[in-house]
Amino acid sequence: MTRFGRIRSVLAVALCAALLPATAAQAETTSAKTYNIWQWNVGGSTIHGGKSDTGTVDGAVASIVNRNAHFVAFNELCKGQWDTLVTKLREAGWPDVSTNFARFEPSINAGGGVCGGDAYGNAIFSKYPLDTADRIALPDDPSSEQRNMLCAPLRDDSTTRFCTIHIAAVDLDKGVTNEHKVEQLAAAQAQLDSWVSQGQTVMIAGDFNAQPHYPALNTYYSASLNVPEINDSNRGSFRELDDNDSDNCLGYGEWTANDSRAVIPKKCGGGMAKIDLIFVSEASLLGPGSYSADSLAIAANCKKGAVTINCSDHRILTGTVKLK
Repeated sequence: MTRFGRIRSVLAVALCAALLPATAAQAETTSAKTYNIWQWNVGGSTIHGGKSDTGTVDGAVASIVNRNAHFVAFNELCKGQWDTLVTKLREAGWPDVSTNFARFEPSINAGGGVCGGDAYGNAIFSKYPLDTADRIALPDDPSSEQRNMLCAPLRDDSTTRFCTIHIAAVDLDKGVTNEHKVEQLAAAQAQLDSWVSQGQTVMIAGDFNAQPHYPALNTYYSASLNVPEINDSNRGSFRELDDNDSDNCLGYGEWTANDSRAVIPKKCGGGMAKIDLIFVSEASLLGPGSYSADSLAIAANCKKGAVTINCSDHRILTGTVKLK
């Protein structure tokens, strides 16, 4: 064979190899998606009185951008604060396409005695364009709020859906959940499970006002999470992104709410409550080590008039997940 013939043969082999189907490992690497999720109960009315100039909105924007968040959830947010967040996130270049990336759903309408007369509720933000939101009313509780779960699928991937929720706060200090909380959690779970059964990827971040070891969350956590005396008897479809945190408490995670009344498993050392959670459908996870979470120290540099205050009574909860 001539030298030219040998070169031509090598090129032909290389071309054929390039055209062959990718191996399973190559396909998995190509199709895997990594998302950063960011969650905060901001105390928009009780702490900030509905104002957007106390430092909490600016701090949230900076954190969202610095953490390269893809999905963002807020609880206890006032409508004016949501409007300001939309504007400031656009100014910060987040997301790249600054239209159709935010949704707000009130749990108390304007004129309801909160937020300086403004509406108050839940919000989600996405780095990717969103489709029509699902605004799901949850069963009533004794408070003045109409609790809700706010979700939206991605416009360009209707099988991926992001949600937030804020469950009733009753009985946080008793280590049990009353009928109102149980009903709300069950109603939300039924809808989430319906989407999962259709093969959708479901991510939900919010203030569940229930801790990982509460029986009411056994139908959320997957049976693959079984940590005796901390978080067992589970039979659900989800993993919580902090449930593998062995540095703090395996099966439980790190505290998120500045509330020492909450009953915490003794093996987790007691202390503050973990009630802010990020669940992702287990069937969508790339593998056992494909997720993690962290709760961030509460910033203490917000201003209420001339007084410096904590920016919330909840920590920001962040998580990273790799999906199939």
